[in-house]
Amino acid sequence: MKQDQELTHVYLMPGMAADSAIFENISLPEDKFKVHPLKWEIPEADESLQDYAKRILRYVKHPEPVLIGVSFGGVIVQEMAKYTDVERLIIISSVKCTDELPPRMKFASKTGLFKLIPTGLADYVDYFEKVAVGDFLKKRARLYKQYISITDKQYLNWAIKNMVNWKCDKPDEKVIHIHGDRDEVFPMKNIQGAIEVKGGTHIMIINRFKWFNEHLPELISTGKLKMKEQTKQVN
Repeated sequence: MKQDQELTHVYLMPGMAADSAIFENISLPEDKFKVHPLKWEIPEADESLQDYAKRILRYVKHPEPVLIGVSFGGVIVQEMAKYTDVERLIIISSVKCTDELPPRMKFASKTGLFKLIPTGLADYVDYFEKVAVGDFLKKRARLYKQYISITDKQYLNWAIKNMVNWKCDKPDEKVIHIHGDRDEVFPMKNIQGAIEVKGGTHIMIINRFKWFNEHLPELISTGKLKMKEQTKQVN
């Protein structure tokens, strides 16, 4: 086993309200990588996205880490990368600029309708996915719900507001974007320059973990992926 300082340190940020258990089946070679799951914290009242990202960054203890974020966690790691040097910045099932948000989210941002989502309900995930985001199969909803760890109203209000109102005009050139062609939350048609995973949905970090175990080591080490039939580069 390599010394700790010789390993590549990989920090994982889960999706909105999700527990780091969504990464429980992600396995990287232990002779090369050391994985550090990150957790959501309850935001302060009116805390900016930038200040929140700096707060989470305090848990990153190694220089030039690899930051990987899923969904809203992908937005967080992009904000974190503005305040530290990173070896690799990877987002999964997420967006890398405001233009990639689906029209319904842009509409919710412009009209303020996101404030009407009943985040105090224990089953807010079902409501959000079906009403605010679109069709979501019950099987996938149940699968995702078992990984939800935060139902705090203040957190949910803050997270949804900052997701739909995220302002990013130009993507960070360092971002490596992995996206499923069947993503229900952020449809592929709005995404540019991503590695497309055939059959991948918004929760593919959970149910397509074998794809990530096969390809993440190469992506982290080289920043590139040898394209196979199941993936393609989207222009």
